[in-house]
Amino acid sequence: MKPLLVLCPPSPFPHQNSQGSLSASLVLSSLTGREVLTPFPGLGTAAAPAQGGAHLKQCDLLKLSRRQKQLCRREPGLAETLQDAAHLSLLECQFQFRHERWNCSLEGRTGLLKRGFKETAFLYAVSSAALTHTLARACSAGRMERCTCDDSPGLESRQAWQWGVCGDNLKYSTKFLSHFLGPKRGSKDLRARADAHNTHVGIKAVKSGLRTTCKCHGVSGSCAVRTCWKQLSPFRETGQALKLRYDSAVKVSSATNEALGRLELWAPARPGSPTKGLAPRPGDLVYMEDSPSFCRPSKYSPGTAGRVCSREASCSSLCCGRGYDTQSRLVAFSCHCQVQWCCYVECQQCVREELVYTCKP
Repeated sequence: MKPLLVLCPPSPFPHQNSQGSLSASLVLSSLTGREVLTPFPGLGTAAAPAQGGAHLKQCDLLKLSRRQKQLCRREPGLAETLQDAAHLSLLECQFQFRHERWNCSLEGRTGLLKRGFKETAFLYAVSSAALTHTLARACSAGRMERCTCDDSPGLESRQAWQWGVCGDNLKYSTKFLSHFLGPKRGSKDLRARADAHNTHVGIKAVKSGLRTTCKCHGVSGSCAVRTCWKQLSPFRETGQALKLRYDSAVKVSSATNEALGRLELWAPARPGSPTKGLAPRPGDLVYMEDSPSFCRPSKYSPGTAGRVCSREASCSSLCCGRGYDTQSRLVAFSCHCQVQWCCYVECQQCVREELVYTCKP
């Protein structure tokens, strides 16, 4: 598998296969969460695509295959979009796993990306989803030169810009992503097929969140003219959907399909089940080996010592039975607020004691 993206040129990719699916899920391992975020469409003013030599230099800095780098150089705005997608996937992963033993911490621990854990499956899915989402949003924000608003029937791009209802172009995003990742090929490698499957689960999750939104135009609020456009759901909803799929992920092995002459993913039957096993559903995240506990520092995780937890909700699980320390701190907050004429709110500063619980070493 050819690598898709890395922001800082570190070590080579830990895993490769013959498909063009996302390698190491946009290489989350190279991100620490401290990098500068470029503006996302919809979050303030969109940044203009880099022009000329600046754009070419950005493409050269990304960890891409030769063919992907050529596509990047021909598509002004793509390099920034790939970077935004990597940041979006990292931040969403950290949010969804903020109360888990593994909290999407990959800095200096890329060994997890070589394994077939549930966590690796989530990384592939959330990263492909982020790239699909960000590409579609970049089109509608005018950050890509070769695409614009979605091509919904009866909706001209110029009219969409005039009315301010430019739809997210998911059709272009998925088509471009398919070309960018490369053609599908059969593989005799179970890990490669699982990675490709999880990649498509992420893309499908974004497609499931596509909505049709309409706006009325006319005198005195009448709906004499109605404009409709396609809009993606907030990426937080996509992340939540993928986290649910992670919680119900299916452990798979391999089986040879005699009719097609290729390896297929196969979920063995549970003990006592009358069935002999089934192929995982298209929306299932799949994994091949059980995850470690992530309780102690290892090449897969920094452990949970020192992690802040909730005494009622998460300390018992997060601290792995080691117990937790309790500290008190004073927190300032606004109180006794009143509206003053005219026109501002005046508040006093109050202080309260707050207890903080952290897992013991």
